[in-house]
Amino acid sequence: MQIKKVFSKILAASLASALLISCVSAAAPQKTLSDAVSNKGKVTTIASATTGKKPKYVFMFIGDGMSYPQFQAASDYLGAVADQDNDDILDGNKPLNFMNFPVAGSAVTYDSTSFCPDSASTATSLSTGHKTYSGTINMDETMTVKYETIAEKLHDKGYDIGVVSSVNLNHATPAAFYCHQPSRSNYYAIGEEMVASDFDYFAGGALLDPQGKEGDQESIYDKAEKAGYKVVKTQAEAEKVSAKDEKVVIIGEKLADSDSISYENDRASGEWALADYVSKGIEVLSDNDKGFFMMVEGGKIDWACHANDAGSTINDTIALADAVEEAVAFAKKHPDDTLILVTGDHETGGLTIGYAGTDYDTYLTNLSNQKISYAKFDSDYVSQYKENQTPFETMMQDVEKLFGLKLKGSADDKLVLTDYEVGLLKTAYEKTLSGKKADSDNQKEYVLYGSYEPLSVTITHLLNNKSGINFSSYAHTGLPVAVFAKGAGQEKFGGFYDNTQVYHKLADLMGIDK
Repeated sequence: MQIKKVFSKILAASLASALLISCVSAAAPQKTLSDAVSNKGKVTTIASATTGKKPKYVFMFIGDGMSYPQFQAASDYLGAVADQDNDDILDGNKPLNFMNFPVAGSAVTYDSTSFCPDSASTATSLSTGHKTYSGTINMDETMTVKYETIAEKLHDKGYDIGVVSSVNLNHATPAAFYCHQPSRSNYYAIGEEMVASDFDYFAGGALLDPQGKEGDQESIYDKAEKAGYKVVKTQAEAEKVSAKDEKVVIIGEKLADSDSISYENDRASGEWALADYVSKGIEVLSDNDKGFFMMVEGGKIDWACHANDAGSTINDTIALADAVEEAVAFAKKHPDDTLILVTGDHETGGLTIGYAGTDYDTYLTNLSNQKISYAKFDSDYVSQYKENQTPFETMMQDVEKLFGLKLKGSADDKLVLTDYEVGLLKTAYEKTLSGKKADSDNQKEYVLYGSYEPLSVTITHLLNNKSGINFSSYAHTGLPVAVFAKGAGQEKFGGFYDNTQVYHKLADLMGIDK
């Protein structure tokens, strides 16, 4: 396909004007938002009075680390790949399903620590309507007051509750719907609260520290079974789970980095995707006459963005949309009773569509050459390079096969490395072969590699940049996130507001006391 060029001064001016107007209009409420934080959790709701029918079934999808750049990059990528007519006219993006939801809003994400918040505090805002410190889950800044979550309140009212994640089930975001801990790192205690929640369906990655940090405590899985949960760790067993199994914990059979489920671009044929765990959750939960609430986290969007891996970010964002499609299909059968929300907790990586080296051009189809995530490349290839001290030229044969980057080729091949880029890659490879990660106290090394394998992150940086994609951070940023809504009560979620209002709007809709 011929690469498309689009350059428009009018468009650039319009975007600049729109951004200026949005910044001015967003600036006025800041005092109100600050006042809300100073109330130590007693946030005054600005949600409007309930209109329309209360939903019976509620889905809340959270793309961890997903803001506007992540889903727009995925949408643009799909549009670029589909544009095969060679007419030199850009056909445009292909929106993900939730981008077409009838109501869209934006939520500010700062927490009590920073304008670049973490997942524990932002998930706390979404689940309880309260701000707190980064790293804290559902407790106030004094670590003495516990906040009850939307899931807990609905469970008390008789709703079935499901919690699904592509990462560990006691990681920050899923934990924020059932636990209350001063530190997100208290994995064993979080696991104990997971069991004590008595929620109906948990599915995704394995628990962290299931026997405690020292491995000398009773397994959380054993505690779950004693509490009446059916604990399933194979896909064959998971497929047999049904509504007859009243309380279920499903752990992915094939676990990847940090015992999460596989990145979408590493997932083997037949291996369950996030959508499959959602589909099974619907089957388990939907027999309750009262209704259900299901939180679904696309957690590896965040992990890919931390590592500046655009290819994996895009694929896992698409995987989240596939999971949303399961809810959309369910809603078609229950159109008057279902609400679907899709949002993010914060943005990760400072992802940008555009790069200084490509100016006004993008070459997003280049990303289709990436066949593997940075994490699987580390485990399956880089480990062997270190052990065997593999020559650079030999290593590059794998890089060309797995990422498309090459040392030689035609002058118009956008994936051929320049002398400058080869130099960057050789320096990173030498660092990798030395067995030493980047020194976080060395500014130059940290900016180049973060805390990641120097070779792997340099490969993804080069492929990103040659595609017209760039990252500015290995951490979170302060961008607002989108809030998409479809179904019963959808009208409440339009506008520009604080992330705590997602909870308050939903709580108001469901008739839950603040």
